[in-house]
Amino acid sequence: MAVHLYFSLIPEALIASNLPPEKFGQYYATGAKYKSKGQSIFFEIDPHFRHPYFEIDTVYARCVPAADGTPKHSVYVSVYRVLEHLPLSAIGRLYLTTAYGHTIGLDRADRMPEPKGGLHMYQDLAPVNSLVVSRQDPATYYEGITSKPAKFIRFPGMCFVELELGALAKDPENGPVGDLPYSFMHHLREALLILEPNAKESKLVHRVHSLEFPYRMVKGGFYMGNGKDLAFYPMPTHAELRRDHNSWWRSANL
Repeated sequence: MAVHLYFSLIPEALIASNLPPEKFGQYYATGAKYKSKGQSIFFEIDPHFRHPYFEIDTVYARCVPAADGTPKHSVYVSVYRVLEHLPLSAIGRLYLTTAYGHTIGLDRADRMPEPKGGLHMYQDLAPVNSLVVSRQDPATYYEGITSKPAKFIRFPGMCFVELELGALAKDPENGPVGDLPYSFMHHLREALLILEPNAKESKLVHRVHSLEFPYRMVKGGFYMGNGKDLAFYPMPTHAELRRDHNSWWRSANL
């Protein structure tokens, strides 16, 4: 039986499994007996990838089906400093699983999206889980905390997602909340109002923030970087999700 290698973001971990992506997502989000529920976000990693930091071959030897043929659900390779040891060349599709176990896969784009004006909000997914507002576009934000840090804080790589700000992206003081689901609106407006060109480019909203967020709030897509390399995984539009992935979309909005 084939062995798959997955890089989970909730929490950060490298995992081997006999399950294909859709079944692994269902297992990881709901548990073996469907008693727990929680979003799952993970990348499929090239099964031939090797790095001295990881004992992948040892784990593969343990990732075998049971005597009755039941596939091995998971064998953990590492739960520490995973992202920094994964080159982008080894990272494949990104999978998003709802709390009810429905999974869709996203492909990497050929290029980064064009920068857009207005304010931004980024949810860091690994190796930290901070919530940040910024005047910087995603690529500039990534450089500022990795390859070209503006402060003493620096990460070897980062995976993050941009979340919708709605009208607050243009008018943080008076813009209507609309359907934004965030419970910290007053604090969010205050953080956005602090941002100033060439002065305060980014502001921490929450140092440690829940890694679960409404998938409908994803703006543009997900960003995965290591060192100077940054990849973009575009999120389908709401119309595309309703048309092509209706079961997933309904599950994501329950």
